[in-house]
Amino acid sequence: MIAQGEVWLVGAGPGDPDLLTRKAEKLICSASVVFYDALVGPGVLDMVPPATRLVSVGKRAGRHSKDQRTIDALLVEAALAGERVVRLKGGDPSIFGRSQEELAACRAVGVPVHICPGVTAASAAVASLGASLTLRGLARRVTFVTAHLRKGAPPDLDWKALADPQASIAVYMGKQAAAAVSSGLLGAGLAGDTPVAMVENASLPTERLFRTRLDLLPIAARTALGDGPALLLIGEAVRLGTVPSATQGSDAVTQEKPISLSRANCV
Repeated sequence: MIAQGEVWLVGAGPGDPDLLTRKAEKLICSASVVFYDALVGPGVLDMVPPATRLVSVGKRAGRHSKDQRTIDALLVEAALAGERVVRLKGGDPSIFGRSQEELAACRAVGVPVHICPGVTAASAAVASLGASLTLRGLARRVTFVTAHLRKGAPPDLDWKALADPQASIAVYMGKQAAAAVSSGLLGAGLAGDTPVAMVENASLPTERLFRTRLDLLPIAARTALGDGPALLLIGEAVRLGTVPSATQGSDAVTQEKPISLSRANCV
């Protein structure tokens, strides 16, 4: 499915291998080398054939093992050597995946490069909540933002534009920036009782779901979240989600029971 000297940027989804597209599975199984991010689920990596070379390129907030230029160079070098290259990216390659740099690096030297989309973390998180990011008359738009902090600086976001009570906000890499997100949105006029869902390790067996409100978000994120990647979902539509077997936590947090998930196999 992959020609020699060709590169595919493949969305690995949020972690659960059952959420891979059929095309992504075929591409993984036909690659001669797979470069993967730290956020690619272990079940997805288990699908890589034993004969395929696996190369970790890190790319996790605070723990980058290789810079972007190095990754670009590795992809180009492998393709020019005649390898069938898959670049596995967590979620969807085109949503906070820095795909453009890798596309440009390949095209600059004439390497054919393509994208296979994947399920983004926000879609998996809201599915686990049993909610919808949009709702007629209540949530008419969805905004995806990244709150990744650089050297301790606050997120550079337009809080006034984000603080729309008729919108849902998905904040990627929002754990460390939870206090700044809460302060920014409250300062821009969003109500303190706006519901927030924090989803850690979305779609994985270790997934944890927490509910809180915007004004309590800083303490909730600090006390409830662990070491896994977490996504924040903010807005009235989140309030309507229902997940069975919930157990009550503190006034700031409601923790919901993780969902047992299956794994896929490469066939």
